[in-house]
Amino acid sequence: MARLKLFLPLIVFAALALLFWRGLSLNPQDMPSALVNKPVPEFALLDVESNRERKKTDLPKKPMLLNVWATWCISCRVEHPYLNDLAADGVPIVGINLKDDNAAAQKWLEKFHNPYLFSVSDIEGRLAMDLGVFGAPETFLVDAGGTIRCKHVGVVDDKVWQTKLQPLYQRLQNQEWDDFSGELSDSLLTRCN
Repeated sequence: MARLKLFLPLIVFAALALLFWRGLSLNPQDMPSALVNKPVPEFALLDVESNRERKKTDLPKKPMLLNVWATWCISCRVEHPYLNDLAADGVPIVGINLKDDNAAAQKWLEKFHNPYLFSVSDIEGRLAMDLGVFGAPETFLVDAGGTIRCKHVGVVDDKVWQTKLQPLYQRLQNQEWDDFSGELSDSLLTRCN
C-alpha cells in the first residue's frame, strides 16, 4: 500500500497529461451546434446604424449568413474584408454585434465598410446565448425559411467559404431538398461539420 502511494502522483500526472494531449488535438472549429436544423431564435434588438428595432421577421427570405462580430474582436477585423467581398458578390449577411459599444460599432462599419444588410446590437448577449455562441466571430448559414443549416466558429476566409459554406449556400439557393422529409440530406449536412 505504501508503494502505491509513492506512484499515485505519477499516475495522476500521466492521466492529466493524457487529457491535455487529447484536448490539444481537438479542432475548436468543430464545435457542434444544437441549433443546426432549428429556426433562428426570436429576437427584438436595435439596429446598430438606424437604432430602429429589428426582429426575426426582418431577416431576408433567402439563404443568408448570420455573422456574430464585435469591435473588440481581433479575428473579426481579419474576417471583415472577406465579408465585404461576399456582400459585394451578392451574399446577404446580417450581423449580430456582440456586447459592444454602439458608437464604436458605428465607427467600425464606417471605417471598414458595412457588409451587412443590417446589424443588430446584442449588448447583453442574449441572442448570442440563444444561438449557442461561444465567442466572436461565429457565422451561421440560414436557409430561406429561417432555419440554421450550418455553424462555423472562427474567421470566414476564402478556404472556409469555398470548402464549407459555399457548397451548402449554393444548394440552398437551388433549393435542393430531400422531397420526402423537407430536410437537407445527411450527406450535405456532414459537409458543414
